Parts: sequence; C-alpha cells; structure tokens
Amino acid sequence: MGCFTFVKVMMILFNLFIFIAGGALLGVGIWVSVDGSSFIRVIGPVSSEAMQFVNVGYFCIAIGAVLVLLGFLGCCGAQKESKCLLILFFAIVLIIFIAEIAAAVVALVYSSFAESLLRAWVTPVLKNDYGRKDDVTGIWNTTMSELKCCGFTNYTDFSGSYYFTKHNQTFPPFCCNSTICNEAAAAKSDIQIAAMVVSMYLYCKIDSKE
Repeated sequence: MGCFTFVKVMMILFNLFIFIAGGALLGVGIWVSVDGSSFIRVIGPVSSEAMQFVNVGYFCIAIGAVLVLLGFLGCCGAQKESKCLLILFFAIVLIIFIAEIAAAVVALVYSSFAESLLRAWVTPVLKNDYGRKDDVTGIWNTTMSELKCCGFTNYTDFSGSYYFTKHNQTFPPFCCNSTICNEAAAAKSDIQIAAMVVSMYLYCKIDSKE
C-alpha cells in the first residue's frame, strides 16, 4: 500500500467516524427539541441538570449538521478523489479553525479584563473590610485556607490595610509559615514558592539532557 493510498483510506475512515458521530448528535438534538420529556425519561429521573438538555437541542442540531457535512465532504472527496469536495472540506475546516482562534482570543481578552475588574473591586475590600467585618473576614479566611493563597494577588494586598494596622503591621497568618507574619516573613514565603518552581523545572530538564 502506497503512501497516497494509506492517507486516502485513513481520510475515509476518519471522516466516516465524523459522519456517524455527527448523525448521532443530530438525531439526539432533534429528539431533544421535539420531545424533551421522553428524552429525560429515558436518561433518568427529572432533575435540574437533565432539564438543561432541552435547552441545547438546537445547538446539538447545528453541531451535528456541521459534522455530518464535514464527514460527507471528506469521505466522498477522498473516495472519489474529487478536488471540489476536498477543497470544500478544507475551507470549512479552515473557517472552524479561524473561529476557534478568534474565540480563544476574545476569551483571553475578556478574562484579562474581568481579572482587572475583579482586582479593582477585591483589593479595596481586603484593605478596608478584612478584619473589620465578620462576613468578609470569614469568607476570605475560608478562601485563603482552601486555596492556600494570600489575598487576591499576594501579601501586598494587605499592605496598609485595616487588618495590617490593627495587628501591629502584620499580615494574616495564611500569608506566612511563621508565627509572626510580618513583611519579611511574607516575602520569604513568596520566595520559597518561586524556589520550588525553579528547582522542579531544573529537575525535569536534567533528565532530558542526560
């Protein structure tokens, strides 16, 4: 079997799988959209999670239709060695690829923007309300304990804060490994984390060089 024949067979098999998967998804989408209640009875008891399937029926139809079209173009194009079908297949895949990149860029931009907004909102809360208001203090204590973190960014979120002033210029105990959590101890904890990251990186790279 030559290289061209092998690639052709693999193209046919791969796109046949895409065609079947798209057909199954299309069928499920139509079923959910037309008779969502029977679908829910089949998959289990009615629940809030199951009801969400009814809302995505048309989405499944759209995705299934695209997959069926892709599978058909790829499979028939490879089987018949049709340049027209293959170029259509390539064009659709290229459009999907570009759309995915655009969506990733938009998600990255909005996530960075959301992080900036969140930091702008959280930092004043940590400075003014942590240690003053019991509900805010309790929520942040739980958060820092569970996530093993200190503030939103690092210990500097508490610099000059109400807690910092009222506790003899010390930081919350979550920011340090020592009993007295002053600025030197908090900074040392950050350096220890960085040192662990660097040492693990070097450890991994040593094996690759041997």
